[in-house]
Amino acid sequence: MFTKILIANRGEIACRVIKTARQMGILTVAVYSDADAESLHVNMADEAVYIGPSPSKESYLLGDKVIEAAIRTGAQAIHPGYGFLSENAEFCRACSDNNITFIGPPIPAIEAMGSKSAAKSIMEAADVPLVPGYHGDDQNPAIIKKAADEMGYPVLLKATAGGGGKGMRQVWSEDEFDEALAAAKRESLSSFGDDTMLVEKYLTQPRHVEIQVFCDNHGNAVYLFERDCSVQRRHQKVIEEAPAPGMTDELRSKMGESAIQSAQAIGYQGAGTVEFLLDVDGSFYFMEMNTRLQVEHPVTEMISGQDLVEWQLRVAAGEDLPLSQEQLKINGHAFEARIYAEDPNNDFLPATGTLNFLQPPIESENVRVDTGVRQGDDVSVFYDPMIAKLIVWDENRDKALQRLAKSLMEYRIKGVTTNIDFLYNLATAKPFVEADLDTGFIEKHHDLIFHKEETLLNDELPIAALYLVLAQKAQAQSKANNSKDPSSPWHQNNAWRLNEANLHRFEIEHNDVIYPVSVEEKRSGNSAYFMISINGKTLDCQGRIDGEQLFANIDGYRFNATIGENDNHYSLFRQSGVFHFSKVSPDLGQADDEANAGGLTAPMNGTMVSLLADVNEHVEKDQPLLIMEAMKMEHTIRAPSAGMVKEFYFTAGDMVDGGAELVDFVASTDEGA
Repeated sequence: MFTKILIANRGEIACRVIKTARQMGILTVAVYSDADAESLHVNMADEAVYIGPSPSKESYLLGDKVIEAAIRTGAQAIHPGYGFLSENAEFCRACSDNNITFIGPPIPAIEAMGSKSAAKSIMEAADVPLVPGYHGDDQNPAIIKKAADEMGYPVLLKATAGGGGKGMRQVWSEDEFDEALAAAKRESLSSFGDDTMLVEKYLTQPRHVEIQVFCDNHGNAVYLFERDCSVQRRHQKVIEEAPAPGMTDELRSKMGESAIQSAQAIGYQGAGTVEFLLDVDGSFYFMEMNTRLQVEHPVTEMISGQDLVEWQLRVAAGEDLPLSQEQLKINGHAFEARIYAEDPNNDFLPATGTLNFLQPPIESENVRVDTGVRQGDDVSVFYDPMIAKLIVWDENRDKALQRLAKSLMEYRIKGVTTNIDFLYNLATAKPFVEADLDTGFIEKHHDLIFHKEETLLNDELPIAALYLVLAQKAQAQSKANNSKDPSSPWHQNNAWRLNEANLHRFEIEHNDVIYPVSVEEKRSGNSAYFMISINGKTLDCQGRIDGEQLFANIDGYRFNATIGENDNHYSLFRQSGVFHFSKVSPDLGQADDEANAGGLTAPMNGTMVSLLADVNEHVEKDQPLLIMEAMKMEHTIRAPSAGMVKEFYFTAGDMVDGGAELVDFVASTDEGA
């Protein structure tokens, strides 16, 4: 067994590998960039080596720098994690040339699966079922489009060297094809240095089910069951679970055996994942094989009781697989939710900032948090915005799902916008609870997940109003208690008026809609209650706040709810999901809104990729003007109306600060206006 390994990665996966290595008595070496100099993975490792500036192409993607760090520290092996160099055959070859063990599959296996089109050909020869498509070498756009036209829309464009949703586009009609192909090729070239594409038929109601396989150097191979990764946004997984709901033993066996067949067709060794599309009729089709450890591997660990990183280390050291297929058993059910710094209400735009407050749920044998950040750390523009992975386990799916919802409710982050509330809504949505899953789940149930249904508004707006009234009274009482004159009328918060009802008026914002609130405070004996009018209803409301708990009585219905607050933005957690709201500040009027409206500005720090219009060109509304890249994603800036581009303030390759003006754009005006 190795005595020292280097982890050629960062963030939560680097920390994850370090934990297992430490348990096995193996020393670890971290590598880091400028942005990660004080990061958690650097502090956890026994040694750390600086490898370059913050952009990954100048640090984590430089294989020679990583090799130098391994030689310098005497590391005998390199664990690549996922992403970066994990599926880079040339890096694997460089490890071999320097007598360093690459903790992963052999070079031919990486090369075989490194091209999606080549992988399809290999699997076709091995009798593994494939989705209809074009995987040819002729990359003439007309040839690719002809294949798409013939198989019928919708189709899916994929970068052959891709992964993680990069270089991938759904195309729903012939009219969209050219723009989608150009965008996919650009993104693929930027992410992988290769813009070769394939196109295949897009199944409209498939589930994404993947099989975890493991092979050693002695001809042994097993599958560690399956994971359902159907719930995705932008082809990237959001919540994964194991085992897959509704999976029969017969289908599991067929898919597992097909996955092993796929691995053996390329002489595989180590941890790998064979991804399938599972159709509604029970048929399944090979998508791709990932020749590395997957982000979602913890759910497999939770239901199998196995440490997959330990398995990787043992196989790389030449040992036999720890268990045979007959010895592997499924125990219970597990979910993984990916906690991201992103704004689900703004098309999941990645967010940056400082984690001013970070409080994950308490870890136990049922709850696990894999993370690479601490309170006070920055979410950088240079890397993927994942903050953590929340993994839960219980004896069945229903109990595990309840545990997931509770843990999401308890997760507290301030300083950056996150997807925690979105995940809670998703996990508590009735179709998800009932396991009615497919890869279009989020789009199909958008209004339900984002709480835009009128029945939910009628239930939740009064609760939000009651909370704000009670919080305002509690704040006034606190000031009075700390004052030299607690009875001063300036500390009262009862809206008292001579010969008039005690009336509060304020406004609540939810999903960009403003709701006026009128609150009349009344008393019955020593108790106060409120008549709250909002959204066309007036209700009798009472309650109290205890920490983050609201205990409410609205028109005789008693219940409690959890409230989270982040910079005057509130999240109301209930069994039906989470409801976002904020109190509108009285000094934010229409003039401010108009001053901040419109504007073709950069959504965040990034790099200009290309300009898509000419100066002085007339453009139509929604026509693409330029493309930026930030946090591993492309962002297309479109014309807000018909008009003319007078000037671009940046050129391709320029770094752009978030909020910077990008275009001098003049909107068209109607004649005679």
